Amino acid sequence: MRHQVKKGNLGRNTAHRRALLRNIVTSFLERERIRTTLAKARQARPVAEKMITLAKRGTLHARRQALAYMTKESVVKKLFEEIGPRFVERPGGYTRIVKLDRRNGDGAEMAMLELVGTEFKAKVKKKKDAKKAAAK
Repeated sequence: MRHQVKKGNLGRNTAHRRALLRNIVTSFLERERIRTTLAKARQARPVAEKMITLAKRGTLHARRQALAYMTKESVVKKLFEEIGPRFVERPGGYTRIVKLDRRNGDGAEMAMLELVGTEFKAKVKKKKDAKKAAAK
């Protein structure tokens, strides 16, 4: 029986798995979107949502809890000043997982973990003629 057995361990021991998730969540909140394997995205999602919930609370205790987990102070600052206030009215479900194609090397299922409201913005390509004219 699998009583109280959590999700998978990603093939790592406890310390390695915790460090991996800390790094994934920190990078995710820094960039607001990351591309990773589906299994890692599914493991990181609840942790990221808990960090956003802490940011919504906005207390000193919540900030210290986030600092204890994440690896960069600048990301915690961004979390509490930008990301948290953005989701104040939302009761949960701050992230989404979008499945992508399989990875070429080993065929692993890939996924995009992103914040809700961070829709894809196509990059505008600059014309080559404009660069040449500016150089003259």
